[in-house]
Formats: sequence, structure tokens, C-alpha cells
Amino acid sequence: MTTVAVYLVVAFGAGALAVLLRLPPLVGFLAAGFVLNGLGVERLEAVDELADIGVTLMLFGIGLKLDARFLLRKEVWGTAGIHMVLSTALGAGFLGLFMLAGLALPDADLPTLALVGFALSFSSTVLVFKVLEERSETTSLYGRVAIGILIMQDLAAVVFITATSEHPPSPWAFGLVLLIPAAWVFRRVWDRIGHGEMQALFGVVMALVPGYIAFSAVGIKGDLGALLVGMLLASHANASELSRTLFTLKDLLLVAFFVSIGFNGMPDSMTVLLGLLLLVLVPVQSLLFVLLLWLFGLRRRTSLRGGLALANHSEFALIVGAIGVSAGMLTERWLVVLSVAVAASFVVSALVNRRGSPLISTLARRLPEHPEHRLHPEDRPIDIGHADVLVLGMGRVGQAAYQEFSGEYGFSVVGIENATDRVERLCAQGFDVQEADATDQEFWERVIATGHVRIAVLAMPFHGSNLVALRQLTESGFTGAVAAVAQYDDEVQELRGHGVRTVFNLYSGAGIALAAETVEALGHRAD
Repeated sequence: MTTVAVYLVVAFGAGALAVLLRLPPLVGFLAAGFVLNGLGVERLEAVDELADIGVTLMLFGIGLKLDARFLLRKEVWGTAGIHMVLSTALGAGFLGLFMLAGLALPDADLPTLALVGFALSFSSTVLVFKVLEERSETTSLYGRVAIGILIMQDLAAVVFITATSEHPPSPWAFGLVLLIPAAWVFRRVWDRIGHGEMQALFGVVMALVPGYIAFSAVGIKGDLGALLVGMLLASHANASELSRTLFTLKDLLLVAFFVSIGFNGMPDSMTVLLGLLLLVLVPVQSLLFVLLLWLFGLRRRTSLRGGLALANHSEFALIVGAIGVSAGMLTERWLVVLSVAVAASFVVSALVNRRGSPLISTLARRLPEHPEHRLHPEDRPIDIGHADVLVLGMGRVGQAAYQEFSGEYGFSVVGIENATDRVERLCAQGFDVQEADATDQEFWERVIATGHVRIAVLAMPFHGSNLVALRQLTESGFTGAVAAVAQYDDEVQELRGHGVRTVFNLYSGAGIALAAETVEALGHRAD
């Protein structure tokens, strides 16, 4: 327990220090791993196991939100495939230039450079999904495209691991197709277990047993199994609720993932230098993502947001390194170099994405925009010129606000939502809902240009997203009334500090509404 306590204290202390320095907590967790390793603290196998469970739950959660048909879109598979080939060649080429410049690389022959280039061609599923979640943009167009690209990369990773493994998948792997009819049974069980801890436990069991363990047992990467099982269950009505339920547990377990990176070896000055030099690849690969997405018809801002989110090296580089070392294709020093490169890219990516909006606005002006008819159908301008009220976020609160403004007060209301499936469902029910990203500066410029919107309601489920949208409103010169929802008192105060006069606390507000309606009902009964 003493060693566990040391892990917890160092991880918490490093994470808290990062927050105090206005850095993402994961920067502290990454530093904690290297500190623990440098202090000679024993590496606990449980940390690696917890990290694996965290990644498994994360991929299961991605599957719960994913429409498999989205992977068939050309901007997903086309971008992923072309980028992987070009990025591998770029990585090997950069390393070759380092050799010509006189930098001593460990065992630098052509196959080695190609393998390292391939390892560095992937973006981090863990980091990208965490960045998207923090900004509540996993269901936005650029978020779904980024996640689709990551999944295609994960599939390529499975092919690589299978091709290089001494033990190919078992013939029993074909039996996994039985999970398709089994998913019907899983969904019926899900219908009967209710909510709360039983639903959370159901999600963990689904991710680990028919997901991770079943696939690992037949020689296929278990993480992929968790993703596919999540996709099979995504049609259930409670899929979004289960994903939210597992959110905190998954985040806690991913702390172990970031800490574990520091235990892949202690770098010396040369490996640190080489690992940092490999950061040169990150902006080049990011720019390549941007250009490919733009060529596939996405708007310049959407392309830039996707490319910026994917601007990092992947934990898969460590898997490739470990496989290369065990197969004699790489020396152990390359694994340390890759660890430094991955950790450094996580830090840079987290910082850039935290402050990415001004950078995106600057870069967007340098990239030409497509004519409207050439834009991706989901990325074309929207018409909100008739709206008196904009409701940003059409969840349960947003839908209630929409109906109240429209039905009770007679306003012309337009809902703004970035989840395609919800937009389609609400439009079928008669709501006037447009698919758009409320954190997009260009979206707000179009809103202000109409000169008609009088009220903006910030009803998105994440406080951070409401703050971003509020900042976009303020910077665009919006002079109408702003209302917002919050879950905690400190969030209420922060919104009021930014000039929002009407803030509804979901928890205390629900109690007030309940009391008012109860008293009203008693009054009517007394009459």
C-alpha cells in the first residue's frame, strides 16, 4: 500500500500543479510517470492493468456514440489511408535527414526508419477523444470525422499486430460473428436492469467480457473488441446515458495510462534530443490532415479543427516499438525515444488545443474556402435569418426551452445542435433545428449578420462549451439577451461574472420548480 500511496500522491500533486499553472491535468500525469521512474519507485503491474481498462472503457464509450456507416465516408477512410502512407514516408524521410545532418541514430537502416515512421504516423485515440470530450465536441462534424479517422488507424494497427505476431488469430475468431445476434440479447437485458449502479456495471461487463476478453482469447486486439461491442449496442435508447455514467470512471483509469508512459525507460540527453526533434513531424502531419480534409470538401475551419485535434503522436507508437524490440527490428533505445516523442506531443497538443480558437481563426484566413455547392452537405452555411431565439444545445433542457419560447410566448425559435442523429430525430418531430457548431466563430458571424436574433439560450450539457459559445457571442458584438444553464454554484457565478444575467441552476432550479408546481396543484385542489 505504501507504493500505491506514493503513486497517488505524486500523480495528484503533479496534476494539481498543472492546474495551478493553467495547464491540462494530463501534463501533470505525464510528468508524474517520469518523476516516479526517476525516483526508482517500483513499477506496479496494476497500473498497466488499470490503464488497459481505462482505454478499453474509452473505446467502448466511443462505440456507443458511433454510427458504423460514418466510417464508409470518403473523408474518413480516404483521409486516414492517404495520410498513413504519406506520413510514414515523411517520418522515414525526416529521420534520414537527421542522419545526413550527423545525428547518431540507434541502428538506423532503412527498415528501421520505415518502422519508426509508421509508428509515428498514428494520432492518439486516448488524447484526441479526451480533448473532444472536454469541449463536448465528440458529436460535431469535425469530431466525428476525427474519431472515424482514429478508428481506421486502429484497424490498421490490428492488421500490423496480426501480421507481425508469431501467433495468428485462432480459427475460433470467426465465431465472433455470433456477437451480432447476441447483441439483441444484451439489449433486452439492458432494458430490464434500470439505471444507476446496475447500468454502470452492465457497461463495464460488456466492455471487458464480450469485448476485450473474447477478442483477446482468439488472438485479436481486445481494445478493438470493446469498440465493436459498443457499436453493436449504440442503437439502444440508453446508450448516451451509459456513456455519461462511465465518464468519471474512465477518466480516473486513464490517469494510470498517462502515468504509465513515464515507465517505458529513463531517457538520456541524446534520446531526449531525438524525441523532441521528432516533434517537427507533428505540425507537418497536422497540416497534411488539414489539406486532405479540405480536399474532401470540408469547410476550412472544420478541416483546421480536425487537423489540430489530430496533431499528436500516438500511444500506438509504443506498441510498435515494443513489438519491434521483441522481434529484433528495433533496439530498446528506440522505445525510449518514442516514449519521449509521444509524451512531448501530448503536452504540446493539449496546450495548443486548449488555446486553439485564435490559432484556427488566424490560419482559416490563409486557406481558401470552397464555393458553397462544393462543400460537404453537413458543412454548408445555414439559414437562421427568421429566428428570434436561438437555443444552443437541443438536449432535454434545450427542447423544453424551445417549446416554452415557441408555444407559450410565440417566438420564432431555431435550435442549434451538433449531433446529427438528434437533429434528424427532432426535425422529424417538427422542431426547427439546424446542425451547427456553437463554438465556431464563423457560425456566430453569420448569426450576427442577420440582425434579427434577440435571445440566445446556452443549453449545452458541458459548462466549457457554454463558456466558449458565450465568448464567441461577446466577441461578435451580440447585443441581445443571453440565458444559460449550469449544474454547480461556481459555474453559475462564472457565467454571471461574464455578464449573463439569467442563469438557471439545474439542481436548485429543479427543486424550486417542483415546489412551485406542487403548491399550485394543492391550490387547485383546494379550489
